[in-house]
Amino acid sequence: MNIYNFAVIAGDGIGPEVLQEGIKVLNTIAELDGSLHFEYTYFPWGCEYYSQHGVMMDEDGVERLKDFDAIFLGAVGFPGVPDHISLWDLLLKIRKNFDQYINIRPIKLIKGAPCPLKDVNREDIDMLFIRENSEGEYAGAGDWLFKGEATEVVLQTGVFSRKGTERVIRYAFETARKAGKSLTSISKGNALNYSMVFWDQVFEEVAKDFPDVQTASYLVDAAAMLMITDPKRFEVVVTSNLFGDILTDLGAALAGGIGLAAGANINPERNFPSMFEPIHGSAPDIAGKGLANPLAAIWSASQLLDFIGHEKYGQLVLDAIEELLLEGEVLTPDMKGAASTAEVGDRVSKIVSSLMPSVMVE
Repeated sequence: MNIYNFAVIAGDGIGPEVLQEGIKVLNTIAELDGSLHFEYTYFPWGCEYYSQHGVMMDEDGVERLKDFDAIFLGAVGFPGVPDHISLWDLLLKIRKNFDQYINIRPIKLIKGAPCPLKDVNREDIDMLFIRENSEGEYAGAGDWLFKGEATEVVLQTGVFSRKGTERVIRYAFETARKAGKSLTSISKGNALNYSMVFWDQVFEEVAKDFPDVQTASYLVDAAAMLMITDPKRFEVVVTSNLFGDILTDLGAALAGGIGLAAGANINPERNFPSMFEPIHGSAPDIAGKGLANPLAAIWSASQLLDFIGHEKYGQLVLDAIEELLLEGEVLTPDMKGAASTAEVGDRVSKIVSSLMPSVMVE
C-alpha cells in the first residue's frame, strides 16, 4: 500500500470549507483504489491563531512540517490582521524555508467553464504559468527610512540571483520540451534596466540548451493585452514572482473565474514538501455560509495527485470538474448556481466514482 502523509493548514475564512471538499475527493479516490491511503495532520495556523497567540504559526512550525509528503493549504487572511503579516509569516515563510521556488498555475478553459471573451475557442485558452516563487520582487529586501518625517524614504529591492533566475527558466524549458509546447518569457526589460535585462539575458542563455523549444518574449504590459486579444499564443509561460502573481489572476478571469484557479508551490528536488492551494482569498464575508466555490481547491488536489505520481487520477479529477460544469446543475452562486460548497464536493466525488473504473482498467 502507498501511504501518503499530508499536512493540512485550513487557514481562514472559507479556507476550511473548500479544503474539506478537496480532501473529500482525495478520499474518494483512495477508497476506490485500495493501494492508496492518505493520512492528514491538521494545523490550526492562520489569522485566528494569530489573534490568540500573536503568531501566524508556531515557532517550530517549519520543523514540524518538513517530513510531510505535501502540504494542503486553504486560504489565509482576515480583517484585523495586516495582509503583509498573514502573507509573510505563514505562506511566504513556508515557500521560502522549503525552497518552493516553482509556482505552477494552470490557466485552462475547460468545457463548461464561463469565459468573458467573445469569439474565442475553448482550446485557445490553455496556458501553464511557471512563476519564480522564492525571490524577485517578493524577496523582502529593502528599508524604511525616516518614518513619519518629511524626508521619509521607502526602498523595496527586487533580488534576482543567477541561481534563482536560471533554475526557474530551465525548469520552464524542460516542461515545455516535455509537453511539446512553446515557451514564452514575460519581463519588463525596457524599464527595469537591471533585474529584467538580466532576466532576458538568462532566458536567452538557457534557450541555447533547448533549440527544439520555440520561444517568445514579451513585455508584461503587452503580455496582459495579448492574453485578452490573442490568448492562444501563450502555452508555457515563465515569469517573475510579481508579474506571475498579477497575470495569473487575469488568466483566472479568462478561464472561468477565481473559483477555478489552482496553484502549486513546488520544490522540484523534493528535499522539502511542496504545497498546494487554491489561489483565491479567504473571503471572510461568505465564510460559514456554504457559498464558497470549492473547485479551485479540488483542482489543487488534482495537482497534488500529479505531484505524488498519480497523474491518471489527477486527470480524472479534472475530468470530473469538467463534467460537473457541463451538467450545470450543481454549481455555487458565483457560477450562477444555487448549490452549497459541500453539494459541489459531493457531486464531484460521485462523478469521480463513476469514472474511476475505466481509469483503473487503463
